[in-house]
Amino acid sequence: MAETKNGALIGCGFFAENHMHAWSALDGAQIVALCDLDLDKAQAMAGRFGIARVYDDPAKMFAAEDLDFVDVATTVASHRSLVEMAVGHAATVICQKPFAETLEDAQAMVDAAEGAGAQLIVHENFRWERPFLEMKALVDQGAIGTPHQAQFSFRHGYDNYVNQPYLREIERFAIMDVGLHLFDVARFFMGEVASLSCTTQSVNPEVRGEDLFTALMKMESGATCVCDCSFFSRYSPEPFPNTAAMIEGDRGTLVLDRWNRLTVHSASGAETQDVDPAVPAWGAKPWHCVQDSVFNFQEHAVAVMNGRAAPQPSGADNLRTMVLALAAYDAAEAERVVRVSKDSA
Repeated sequence: MAETKNGALIGCGFFAENHMHAWSALDGAQIVALCDLDLDKAQAMAGRFGIARVYDDPAKMFAAEDLDFVDVATTVASHRSLVEMAVGHAATVICQKPFAETLEDAQAMVDAAEGAGAQLIVHENFRWERPFLEMKALVDQGAIGTPHQAQFSFRHGYDNYVNQPYLREIERFAIMDVGLHLFDVARFFMGEVASLSCTTQSVNPEVRGEDLFTALMKMESGATCVCDCSFFSRYSPEPFPNTAAMIEGDRGTLVLDRWNRLTVHSASGAETQDVDPAVPAWGAKPWHCVQDSVFNFQEHAVAVMNGRAAPQPSGADNLRTMVLALAAYDAAEAERVVRVSKDSA
């Protein structure tokens, strides 16, 4: 049996609570230290999860701790400095998305990890949601033949800003927050992108950045894919935080609705199954699908640490997703199709 890996979590904010619950529920890894610039916040989390050592300075933590992995769950502006520091002190570093604000910063983190001989994994958890894992298994089994059209749609009216008020203020919002997840899922299913166009809208007057976007992509395979997102849609019941999806192939179609019902359409008819995950013991609706995906992702990270899997996605792979997000802004601003070079990342 593999040794339990010892890790540290940097960043003790809203979403980090899910990270801690998942690490606590996993076999093979444990968090032994917490770090946050707000020491009160770190101490409060340490009390909830029984963590003995708490820091408000990552450099001091790295000097004092012997770590196998580091989970960086801070906001994007701090990622580069923390990752560049962490790769010198742990064999595996996990970084929350968005990975970086610029390709320069993302490439620097990838280079730093490579230079230190560390594995760098980006926490893109949508691809680890149960509905998408079920869809991927069906596609890989050939259930719908060769995919030629897909759509991934994240639309809701949930008040994200109560738990994450900084989202109101960021200049680049929908594409860098959820768009990265959708582009990652698009690549997961459909391969690399050759070109894309995009439109954005700013509908909610209380939000500084764009809160709606629609991107149309032509894949290198010749297939097409649409990713669309809205933080200002009205549905009843509210579907947050689920993603709807459709993938058409030459032998059938997969349709995932906003309530995690997956239908396989084929020549023999239509078959629907419920792919909504169980609510984790530590979780609650409506977050359970996301919470389940955090556990799935971190279980994968343990497999990576033990040499049983390659990172999904690695820092290097996530560069291609970042290229798409930044290209979407360029396409929207210039109102043109942007070609995505294989050498862009």
